[in-house]
This record gives sequence, C-alpha cells and structure tokens, in this order.
Amino acid sequence: MLLISKTTPNLWVSPPHQIHRENSLTYPNGFIFFRPSSKTPLVSSNLYHSCATIGTSVLPSETIDCKITDYNIEICRFCELGNLRRAMELINQSPKPDLELRTYCSVLQLCADLKSIQDGRRIHSIIQSNDVEVDGVLGSKLVFMYVTCGDLREGRRIFDKVANEKVFLWNLLMNGYAKIGNFRESLSLFKRMRELGVKMNSYTFSCVMKCYAASGSVEEGEGVHAYLSRLGFGSYNTVVNSLIAFYFKIRRVESARKLFDELGDRDVISWNSMISGYVSNGLSEKGLDLFEQMLLLGINTDLATMVSVVAGCSNTGMLLLGRALHGYAIKASFGKELTLNNCLLDMYSKSGNLNSAIQVFETMGERSVVSWTSMIAGYAREGLSDMSVRLFHEMEKEGISPDIFTITTILHACACTGLLENGKDVHNYIKENKMQSDLFVSNALMDMYAKCGSMGDAHSVFSEMQVKDIVSWNTMIGGYSKNSLPNEALNLFVEMQYNSKPNSITMACILPACASLAALERGQEIHGHILRNGFSLDRHVANALVDMYLKCGALGLARLLFDMIPEKDLVSWTVMIAGYGMHGYGSEAIAAFNEMRNSGIEPDEVSFISILYACSHSGLLDEGWGFFNMMRNNCCIEPKSEHYACIVDLLARAGNLSKAYKFIKMMPIEPDATIWGALLCGCRIYHDVKLAEKVAEHVFELEPENTGYYVLLANIYAEAEKWEEVKKLRERIGRRGLRKNPGCSWIEIKGKVHIFVTGDSSHPLANKIELLLKKTRTRMKEEGHFPKMRYALIKADDTEKEMALCGHSEKIAMAFGILSLPPGKTVRVTKNLRVCGDCHEMAKFMSKMVTGETKWEKELKCKELFIQALSLSHPDTRTSKQGCGKACGLCSGKCYFKDFVKLRRLLLLGFLDDIWEYLRRQQLRR
Repeated sequence: MLLISKTTPNLWVSPPHQIHRENSLTYPNGFIFFRPSSKTPLVSSNLYHSCATIGTSVLPSETIDCKITDYNIEICRFCELGNLRRAMELINQSPKPDLELRTYCSVLQLCADLKSIQDGRRIHSIIQSNDVEVDGVLGSKLVFMYVTCGDLREGRRIFDKVANEKVFLWNLLMNGYAKIGNFRESLSLFKRMRELGVKMNSYTFSCVMKCYAASGSVEEGEGVHAYLSRLGFGSYNTVVNSLIAFYFKIRRVESARKLFDELGDRDVISWNSMISGYVSNGLSEKGLDLFEQMLLLGINTDLATMVSVVAGCSNTGMLLLGRALHGYAIKASFGKELTLNNCLLDMYSKSGNLNSAIQVFETMGERSVVSWTSMIAGYAREGLSDMSVRLFHEMEKEGISPDIFTITTILHACACTGLLENGKDVHNYIKENKMQSDLFVSNALMDMYAKCGSMGDAHSVFSEMQVKDIVSWNTMIGGYSKNSLPNEALNLFVEMQYNSKPNSITMACILPACASLAALERGQEIHGHILRNGFSLDRHVANALVDMYLKCGALGLARLLFDMIPEKDLVSWTVMIAGYGMHGYGSEAIAAFNEMRNSGIEPDEVSFISILYACSHSGLLDEGWGFFNMMRNNCCIEPKSEHYACIVDLLARAGNLSKAYKFIKMMPIEPDATIWGALLCGCRIYHDVKLAEKVAEHVFELEPENTGYYVLLANIYAEAEKWEEVKKLRERIGRRGLRKNPGCSWIEIKGKVHIFVTGDSSHPLANKIELLLKKTRTRMKEEGHFPKMRYALIKADDTEKEMALCGHSEKIAMAFGILSLPPGKTVRVTKNLRVCGDCHEMAKFMSKMVTGETKWEKELKCKELFIQALSLSHPDTRTSKQGCGKACGLCSGKCYFKDFVKLRRLLLLGFLDDIWEYLRRQQLRR
C-alpha cells in the first residue's frame, strides 16, 4: 500500500529496509511514519517506495522515472532485492568516485550468489580503475566472489595479496581446490595456515580430512587426527564425521567404527557416514544393520540415508528390502529426488528387475545423464543391447549430452552382442564431439572392436592414442588372442615391454596366444616372467598357465601346476577336465570331475561341456549319457546347443549314426549347424554317404557361407570315390564365391615359428624333408603299414595318391622338426584343421621310432613327437581306448612322476629348463 503526497514530507510505507530504520517510527496500526533527514535522502520531485518483499515489490525503474541523488543506497537496495541487472545499470550511471566500499561489497556478494562472474569482473575492473583501496574487507569479498564463481586462480591471486586472517576464507579456498580435485594445493594451504598461526575451526579440519581421504595420504591424515585432537576438536561432530569418512576411504573400517562408538551426540550425518562407508567397502549388510538400529532409535532419516541404504540393497541383491525402501521413500516425500531415483534405477537393473527400472525411469520428473546411463546399462545387462542403442539415440534427441560413463556403457552394450555397426555410429559421435582423447573412451572403443571381431579398427584406435595405459595394452593383446591372431598378440607383448610394465592380467591375456600356437618355448619364457614378478599366486594366471601347458601337450607339468593352486575355483577344474578330454584321457577327466564335486564345487554349463567332450573323445558312451542326465535332473541345468552337440558327437563317434539322427529330431530346441556338423563328422568316420547328404542339406541351409562343411562333404564323396559329386560340390563352392580355408601346420624352433602348407616345397630344407618322408614311408611299408589311400581325396592312381599324402602339411612339419631339433628335444607340431588318418598313422609310427620301439631310433635322434590339431581333431576314436602312445595331443600316452618335491622346488626357483629336462628324464624312465 502506498500513500503519496506532493506537499507533505510525511510518508506512510510498509516496513523499511534496515538502513532506514533509525529514522522511522512504528505505529500500532502497522504503518510506519518515515521522517526524512539529511541522512536518509529518499526522493526527488516524485516520491516513491516499494514493498519490503521481492514478490510484491514495485521496482522504481518500472514505475517512476527518477533521478537518484544517492546511488549508494539505491544500488544496495537493488542488491537486497536480487536485481543485479538494475544494480549494474546504476553503477554505470553513477559517478564512480562517489561509490562507497559497502556498495562494492553488496554487488560482489550478489555476483557470488548468482554465480555471475562476468559482472563480478566488471566490478573488480571498476575498483581498479578508480584506485579504490582493496583492504581486508573488500579483498575478502573479491576472493569470495571469484572462488564461489569457480575462478580459483584469480581468487588465489587476490588472497595472496591481502593480509587476511579470516578462517572462513582459508576454508573457502581449501574447499574450492578440493572440489576440483586439487587436494595437494588444498593441503598446502592448510600447512600454510599452521605456519602463519591462523586460528582454525572445525570446518577447517573437516575439509582437510576429506582431502587426506581423497588423496590417500594415510600417515599425514593420521598425524592431523592427532593434531586436531590436541586442539580439542576431536569431539566436534563435523570433524568426527569427516574422520569416519577418512578411515573408511583408507579401508580402516574398525577405526571408523571406534570413532562412531565413542561419539556421544551422533547426528544423522554420523549415521549416514557409517552406512555409506560400510556400503562402499563391500560391507553392505553391516550398513543395513546400522540402518535398522537407526530406525529403532527413532533417528530421522534424510535423503543421504536413503541413497546409501538403497545402494546397499543393490550391492547385496536384497530386492525385497529395496522395494520396501522405495515405498518408504515415497511416503517420506523423497520419491521425486533425482539422486534417489538414480539409485533405485541402478538397484532394479542390477537385480534383473528391468520392468521396475523402466517404471521408475518413465515416472521420473527430472532425468539426468546418470539416469539415462543407468537405464542403458540395465538393458545391456539383460542382453537387450538394441534397446540400449535405441535409448542412447533417444537421449540425444532429448538434448542430454552423454558423458564419459554413458559412452563407455553404450560401447560395452555394443560389444556384448556384437553390434559392430552401432558401435561404429557411437565412434563417429565420439569423433564429432572430440571425446577420443579420453583414455577410458579409447580403451572402451578398442574393447568393443575386439569383441566384435574387428581387430583392424581396434588397431587403428590403438595407434592413434597419444597416451596408453596398461589397460590399453591388455585390451589389444587379449583381443588378438581371442580373435585367433596369436602372432600379433606375441609381437605386441614384446613391444609392450619397452613401453609399459606387464601385470597379471597381461599374463592371462598372452598365455592363450602361446596355447593356440602350441608355442611351448614362448610359454615357458612367459612362465619365467610370471615367477620373477610374483604373478603365479594369481588364480587367473595359474589357470591360464595350466591351460597353456595342456594345449602344448605338457600334460604332466599342467597337472603339477594344477595341484599347486592353493584354492581351485570352477575355472581351474574345468580347464583340467577339458585338458584331459583333449588328450583322450576320458577316465582321468571323469575322476577330476568327481573330485571337483567332492570338494564342494558344483559344475556349471561349461563344466558339463568339458566332461561331455572328454567322454566323446574317449568313446565313453554310457558315461557321457550319465553326465547328460545328471546335468538335467540333478543340477537342474537346461542343456544348450553345445551340450546337444556333444551328445550327437558321442553317438556318432561310437557308430550310432541313426540314433544320433533320431536324437536330433527329438531335441526340444532347434538344432544349429554345430549339432548337424557333429553328425556329419561321424558320417565321414563311418563312410555313410547317404546320411551325410541328408545332414549336409541342413548344415548348408543354416550356414551357407561356411566353407568347412562343403569341404567335409567333398571329402566324404572323395573317400567313396564319387568324383562327379566332388566336382559338382566344388563348382557350387565356386559359384558362391567361397574359398577353402587352406590347411597349414607349424612348429616352433628356437623361438621362431615355421609354417608349412600342403605340398610346400619352398623351404630351404625341402629336399631333405622329402627324402626323410620317403624313407619313413618305406620303413612303414616294411612293417606292414601301408598308405591310407582314401585320405588322398584326388582322382588318381595309387602312386600319385601316395605322393599327395606325403605332401600333407603336418608330415612336412614333423620331418622338419626331426631334422632341425637337437637330440633329446620334443617335436611339437600344430595344425589349424583336423589331422587325416594317414598323417595320424605316420605320427604314431614316427613316435614308435623315436622312442626305440623300432630299429630306427638312432637315425631320428629326437626324444618324442607330439602333434596337435586345433579342429575337432581325432580322426577316428574307435581305437582311442587303446591310445596311440605319444603320437598326438588327442590320444597321447600317460606320464607319471614320483619326485614332486623336487619339481616344486625347481618351479619355485624358476628353473624352467631344469624342470623340462627333469620331466623328460622321468618320461624316458617310464
């Protein structure tokens, strides 16, 4: 209400500002009589005033055009009303030298409140241009404005110039540095405070302890704890709460609990600090117990309590309690809080309750980038990567800019299901927004490309990175290993050692590369590196070592390392069972499986695949069926296509082709190409051309681009001498533009891998290799071992077929190994495809010769021969129960060792050469 008079100097107004109160009188009716004086100039020719509240005020500039006589009061009035724009306009109009110190302080305070650093800088410029003395008061306001607006550099510059002992400014600067993660500078300020003798308060120590917690400075933090206790701040809640957070951060849970127990007057922040600390240290159940105590004591919870407790439910999978808390939060009016809703999203998505997560997401009034990221991650966890990608695009349309965590999450979603094109779209987005320089983003990109099988793109990202960390190197090495590029993995591992120090994960990534190449010498070198750097205690590394030695044929050493693993997990047992199966030791695989169950470890889907594979490759039909029924009935594991493929392979190898075919027809799931392919392999073993044709049609329909199945059928026709059918099939392959994967074998000698293909005559020792193979074939004939012509797979006479058989890559590699290796060394050959029956026969014969079972031992000189195929390898398991001696990795002879104490001692000292020689001596004695 306004009463205005042009003749009377008396004015009735609503309650005045504080600066006018000394010249006013209040009457019982609530109005105020204002007595103008020289100290209180109010009006010019037109009197005016405004209501006291901002919401009902009538701004002078909007009502009456006046010429202000005292700019200081009016500028302060606009600052009080929060109208920075009008305050700045009056400053521009005013005679600058007449402005008072309090005016500058009022405007700077408002600039800080509104985070308007541009106007703050303008005021600072006016102060400088008018030579206003920046004393402690004005300097403090300038520091406060700059720090509050985020310009720590300028704030610190002014702070250092002004002699100021106000503790709140020191605290302000320390908090400012802490917020941007510059804990070192924050702590430096604290040390300077101590040197200058600035009187500290509880907020000083609260900030300092947070800095020590974040920086991990344990000893210094404990020293400050003792210091603040001597000063008498040890009982302040704010200080104790920060100390609790500090001890939880450095994982001293008991110390934090002791402080909490000794705290007499606990506030809600104390309880929240404890609950949050327990949850962040993986002790969510203790945190939930504390929350229950909190409720029983009648302590009111706040938003921070709910956030910590919901996070605890998310970590422990307590969905029912989480739902109850969700309901409680809604009743307590926290239901619209963004932070809590984000935690609820995370809890529901991690527990697999995607519908509830969607419901929370859709009902959120406000969504942050964290909300969208949590939902994208939830879809990815459930294997709905296409929905993750769709939500990512929807997020962009909503105008929410993805952050680093969003980008890495969506890349992970693309990687999980092989969405290469979507991953490339995200890569383009990263380039457009100049995010590729971020290390986490680049690592996630490489991981996505590697898991999608595009190692060329992964290498491009890797080569463009300016900074690489251990994760970058491990991602590339692991990607090469998993994508069947072992040589590239080994080369990169060598390069890595010049740029970065490998860790245990590197070892677990590089060992599979050695295993796939059967590069035993390389594997031994890496094993030595593992021992020297103390990685052998890592369970993942130990499992990878066992797997590597198994695939390189060192079954005895693999078992020794397996027995030395202190705490075997499911992976350890599965690797050992699979290794026994690969080498044709079905009975040992079954014994290991039973031993695993007796130790309290229950098998999973992969374990059953390994034991079924072992039974299949050892001809253990009844045992295989028993494990298949155990999986369904006892362990309640629903068989997948891999399990059905093992059973089909088991039946087919045992000669029950018709039963295998009926089994496929009666399966509850649609058979895939792997299942039909297993039966097709059985048809080749037992020369069932008619069934092979029927099965092949199913395979070609499911995987029309897989050349291997066409070649397999062509080989079945060739063995049956149906050359017209072979010709038609090869023409069909040509029309489809397919290419046969060429067979090749390789052998490692003195750290170098030598690769041979069928009919290879390019090697410098080609003539000697050919001569040795001819001699071997002659000796075989003398002892009644004639060539298996049906594996020649060409339409020719017996002489040409015999020559073709001698040109198989594995025979060339074996002969080269015998010629090149010194006496006593093992010949280890690896092939990318299955070994044919004739090569298998020659390998057995050579093995007998080198172990003294024939007259030719002195001529060959090598100790033993080992050949391994990387495909479904064993050509015929009908005789596998008798074994093939030391001929191949699929059915090699048994090795037993007595002096395990000596072996362990050698292993611990890292003398791998001594270990290997010792194992050879023991094998020779056997």
